[in-house]
Parts: sequence; C-alpha cells; structure tokens
Amino acid sequence: MLEKRIEYKGKKLDLSRPKIMGIVNVTPDSFSDGGQYNTLELAFERVKQMVLSGASIVDVGGESTRPGSDPVSEQEEIERVVPLVEKISQELDVWISVDTSKPAVMKAALDAGAHIINDIRALSEPKAVEVVAKYKCPVCLMHMQGDPKTMQDDPHYEDLIGDISSYLYERIDACLNAGISREQIILDPGFGFGKTLDQNYKLLGQLDRFLSFGLPLLVGMSRKSMIGNLINAKVDDRLVGSIAAHLYAVHKGANILRVHDVKEMSDALKVYLYADQYSKTKKLY
Repeated sequence: MLEKRIEYKGKKLDLSRPKIMGIVNVTPDSFSDGGQYNTLELAFERVKQMVLSGASIVDVGGESTRPGSDPVSEQEEIERVVPLVEKISQELDVWISVDTSKPAVMKAALDAGAHIINDIRALSEPKAVEVVAKYKCPVCLMHMQGDPKTMQDDPHYEDLIGDISSYLYERIDACLNAGISREQIILDPGFGFGKTLDQNYKLLGQLDRFLSFGLPLLVGMSRKSMIGNLINAKVDDRLVGSIAAHLYAVHKGANILRVHDVKEMSDALKVYLYADQYSKTKKLY
C-alpha cells in the first residue's frame, strides 16, 4: 500500500485509504446542481450536510466547466466563491478545495482559507503555477483535451493512456520547476473532459497505470454523461451508476472520489473497504 498524504498549514490528510470530496457548485449553470446552491446560506447548509455525511474535502466551484459552457469573469467567480470559503474555514473542520483555473481566484480563495487548488487546466494559465508555488498549497492537476466549450466535439488520441500520461508528466515538471513540492501534487486523469464514452471507460479500466506516478489520484465521474449514456439515464437517475464507477476506481487505486452524493458514496465505500480488509489480493491504493 502506498503511503500518501497531503499537508497544509498544520492540517494533514491521510490518503492511504480513499477519501470523499463533496462537490459544491455556487453557479447558476452547472450540469447537475446548477442554481441549487447559489446563495451563501444554501451552499453552506449543503457543505454541512456533506461533512456530516463523510466528506473529508469539499470542492467549491464558481464557474461551470460542463461541455459547452462559457467562462465567467475573475471578479464574478471571486464573488461567488470567497464568501463560502471564508464561512467554511471559520465554522467547519474540513479540507477546502477550490475548483478554478484563474490565478486571481486562486489567490483570493487561499487568502480566504482554502487549502487545495483543483485546476482542470493543470496550472497552465499564465501566473497560475506561480500562485501555487508562492502559497505552497496542495494542487490537483487534471488532464483535459481542448476546453469546456468544445472538448466533446471530436476528442481523438493516438494513445489514450500514453497521451494523458505525457501531458501529466509535462505539467508535473512545470510545477517542480516553479518550486512546487512533489508531495503537494494530486493527479486527475479528467473523466469526461475531452473523452468519448469508450475512452472514458478505457481510462477507468486502466486507471491503475497512473499509479506509476506515485502520486494521489483523484477521480470525478459523478452523474456525468459517461454514466448516463451507458445506462440511458438522466442526470438525477445516475446515482447507482456513479457509485459503481467510483468503487471500481477505488479497486484500481483511486485516493479521492469527487462526488455529488456524499452520504450514498460514503455508505458504499464503508462496505467496500470493510470487506476489502479481508481480501487476500494485493491492494492497489
């Protein structure tokens, strides 16, 4: 079993056993829960429920990155994200991740009490890597082909796993060269971000190939079209499929599960891990 953990400002999170990251979108247009939590009170109540249900991390997002989505301004994203981050940091004992690619949003969120930057663009925006290096915070680097507006138009790979791995190696090197510690890096292969249905499931089936990086793996498949299109289900009917996908990801070595349905995922994970402790097969995580 790989010993993995992240640390920031005295907080330590052991990732040698899988942890749950709850999704909180303070947006009007996210694909699943857009508009449901776009007031501070509603969003904070949602966060409290997630923490009580077993979330070790909450991931706050102020800009939708669903396929076809349009970007929002830095200031608008800051105004959506920072008040919630401040309130969580003041009132709850939980790791706070902020889902953003914008350096100004990263800085504002970290100043407000965030602990992790979760970037779908893997710190490729100008000055983003410098912000994370300055704050010395954990960062999740995700793979995406294209951008949210067009990423699902016609994704193509010469070698799916090889291409994703090459991109992640490149972004890891950029982080290390900027002074970011390797111990602060988390990887996300980017399910649903510039991948077809079959590409997503090939990625899931071969997720353990990314264990060679020796870094924590975050996966996010909750309620995504890779679930809905396979089982012919609308967004609100993808819970069981989402749980199945994430448990398979745990089997393949995932350390962090980014989900909407924290209680249901937590219950399923408890059963899986309790049975798994008696397994005679080699553990991946």
